[in-house]
Amino acid sequence: MKLNRLLENNDMGCVFTGPGDPAEIEITSIETDNRRCIAGSLFVCIKGYVTDGHRYAAAAVASGAAAVLAQSREALAEYGFDWEHSKAAVIFCPDTRWALSGVSATFYGDPSQKLRLVGVTGTKGKTSTTYMLRAIYQAAGLETGLVGTICNKIGEEEIPSERTTPEANILQELLFRMLERKIGTCIMEVSSQGLHLERVGHCHFETAVFTNLSKDHIGENEHANMEEYAEAKSKLFTMCENALINRDSAYAGKMLEKAERSGAKIYTFGIDSECDFHAKNIITKQNRVEYDVAVGRREYRIVVPVPGRFSVYNSLAAFATSYLEGISPEQAAAGLRKVFVPGKAENVPTGRDFSVLIDYAHNPDSFINILTTVKEYAKRTVFLFGCGGDRNRPRELMGETAGKYADFTIITSDNPRSEDPESIVRDIEKGIIPTGADYICIVDRRSAIEYALKNARPGDVIVLAGKGHETEQILKDRTVPFDEREIVREILNTMK
Repeated sequence: MKLNRLLENNDMGCVFTGPGDPAEIEITSIETDNRRCIAGSLFVCIKGYVTDGHRYAAAAVASGAAAVLAQSREALAEYGFDWEHSKAAVIFCPDTRWALSGVSATFYGDPSQKLRLVGVTGTKGKTSTTYMLRAIYQAAGLETGLVGTICNKIGEEEIPSERTTPEANILQELLFRMLERKIGTCIMEVSSQGLHLERVGHCHFETAVFTNLSKDHIGENEHANMEEYAEAKSKLFTMCENALINRDSAYAGKMLEKAERSGAKIYTFGIDSECDFHAKNIITKQNRVEYDVAVGRREYRIVVPVPGRFSVYNSLAAFATSYLEGISPEQAAAGLRKVFVPGKAENVPTGRDFSVLIDYAHNPDSFINILTTVKEYAKRTVFLFGCGGDRNRPRELMGETAGKYADFTIITSDNPRSEDPESIVRDIEKGIIPTGADYICIVDRRSAIEYALKNARPGDVIVLAGKGHETEQILKDRTVPFDEREIVREILNTMK
């Protein structure tokens, strides 16, 4: 595609400075990583939290980039890039993140305008809701795309995911590839960072879903406070035709206000409030939840093989979304009966008189969700968790929450990254000590799991929290394989 075509969208404020004629410059790819640049690439300089893409403009040109899109002359000059004598064309714009989404959408033919894009946002429940919705589409015989935390999918093709919501150039390419495969719907997790950093800029959503909002992602390099966090989430409801909002959330009003201002059709779901899709007659069991949902004059019994009240909200959101997207309630109910969400209250068979669950819970609210669910049927709840390094997590509060809700807590490592694992454990311990709870600290996570299994009592439910679907552990100097399912099986095999 010629460069002038990419710059036609005047909402980006791009200014071409040369050299050359943009109508003659052929662009072959759009990149934000200079190492991926090839002959003809457009390199977009993105200033990140860790490094600044303007630093790599010269390297991108050396790799063959035909054009560089930068935020300012000063930003390039700071890293010694002589834009006035560049052999590659140079374009300036006020916001390269917004421009990245714009040029990427144009380059790939605005794919979000041609398929039905469903976005799910919220602190918790994004992954579960998207997987549940995908299961419904499968029950209806419809192939979908999936973008999210665990992986990205184009039909049954699985593509590794680096973050919940990909950078705009990667996202638009995924959507384009879905269209190539004749896939009509993409189900996407939309993170607050994905909204704040314009990763979903220039996207059109058919339906946008709000699950909930709780204190997470607050701190340096994320959101300054809850108000800013809520504002970022609410942006999705200015980009959709249908807005589906959890009426029970304290932040529902914020989302409803944004949706109303943008002219979206508004629908609500919940348990405790009057809403369009209301769950009632809820029964929670060890391996599932059941409830009734009314649609018009008919009621449908929903059975979901994921335990917990939170599973009611997630499945209800998926049911309501599928209804708005034209799928029958019968097909939705059939899909939800078969759903499997990796790392979400995932049972690991033990063949013993105790149970093991793997769950992605990694903040105080999700701790409460999984622990209150398990307490309904466990004789004793054993809770194993750590906190990720280089992340703004309320470690003391997480320790306090575990102490209040678990019968026995094992504090260990998660992904320590560049931090000292023992220091992280000590931070958590400060929160659990005042609760007077029974606990132990075992820094090495495999050793901690082994301790939990070898000291299990009949009727115990051991919850391995934090890693969920992940199969690696990130240490200071390396990343190592760490699939908790395999580790549990290996340890159990030694306990003959």
